[in-house]
Amino acid sequence: AFFAVTKMTKDEQGDHYFAKKTCHLLFKGKGHNLPSFMIGRQLCVTLCFFIIARVTTLNVETGNGDNIFGVCDAIQNFFNTGLMGAFVTTILGSVAWQLVASAF
Repeated sequence: AFFAVTKMTKDEQGDHYFAKKTCHLLFKGKGHNLPSFMIGRQLCVTLCFFIIARVTTLNVETGNGDNIFGVCDAIQNFFNTGLMGAFVTTILGSVAWQLVASAF
């Protein structure tokens, strides 16, 4: 969205207070803040995914038949790694909202 805003005039960028402040911050200094903002945003999103993956990691002992959802031990070991939480977070938190945004 920020790359689309670069082609707009000041009048077309909107008159909402936070929109103007964000545009002013991003494009200050002939647009040199935009790459830094994009890298910082990506680092923040990546950190959030790692934190959510850690929070959603399970620690269920396998081999005693008490697996979550009654799955086999191999699938329970996969759940215990935290990758499932990372996948779900990526799909719901990133891809789904991009699809919604592209529809409008």
